[in-house]
Amino acid sequence: MSTRVPLLDVSVNLGTVVYIYINKGYPSRNNMSTDKQKLGEWGEVQVCKRCTCPKCKKRKTLKRLITNFKCVDIICDFCGFLGQVKAKNVSDIDKIPRTISGAAWDPQKERMDAGIYYPLFIVLKNERKSSIYYIPADYQDPEIFKKRPPLKSTAKRAGWQGFNYDLTKLIKMNLIRKLD
Repeated sequence: MSTRVPLLDVSVNLGTVVYIYINKGYPSRNNMSTDKQKLGEWGEVQVCKRCTCPKCKKRKTLKRLITNFKCVDIICDFCGFLGQVKAKNVSDIDKIPRTISGAAWDPQKERMDAGIYYPLFIVLKNERKSSIYYIPADYQDPEIFKKRPPLKSTAKRAGWQGFNYDLTKLIKMNLIRKLD
């Protein structure tokens, strides 16, 4: 079973205090996780294990944030870098998909309206291998965020609205960098 222990408080540029927790017991944060959640958590772990911080370039400083922290999944415990991680099962880890499911639309839209974008790590996985791609915040604009229709009234979370990342433009411009 997964347990979380407080590590430290870090002040971030936005003036908020972020509580960082180390996840003990990978891959799942709780035993009730769906397969999609487990894939996402696995992707976060892969980024933390395999990637250096894009800002300070230090190794082993990326840590997972608490579950449901809005719009970001990882933080560098040295420099405060924040990033989003999305993982996807694919047949070819060398071909970036045109779309990837995002998260909740409203928090993302609020940040976009304020001009705030977070770097995105994309972890692609097949049965045998995985690869990690990176999109800096500077390459993102409102065009890549496509609002999905709200969930139907019969859905478990009726009315909830998410978004997809449309990576078509970034793929055509060759702006997505492979890290690993």
